Amino acid sequence: MMIFTFVKILSIVVMLGAIALESWKLYAFQMHTIIPSSLNLFVWLGIIAILGHFVEAVIAAIYAPSKNKKPFQYGIYTFFVGTVALIELFGEHKS
Repeated sequence: MMIFTFVKILSIVVMLGAIALESWKLYAFQMHTIIPSSLNLFVWLGIIAILGHFVEAVIAAIYAPSKNKKPFQYGIYTFFVGTVALIELFGEHKS
């Protein structure tokens, strides 16, 4: 489906942005500076997205062998793509 492709691309972009923003925050902390306070909401949303996708990646890595997939590879894929990858893994959508 076209919507799944769009969600996959959007999810990858958002996850990379969240990782970049979190990296910037950690760098600023090490350099004893701060990031603009207007970005705090996005930092927290990014942390929530990273944690949520991490949980999905762990679930995918656990169940991947039962679906003849490589656990590490599918876990990384699921981390960046999110729920769509779990839907594909459990066979509710054929890509």
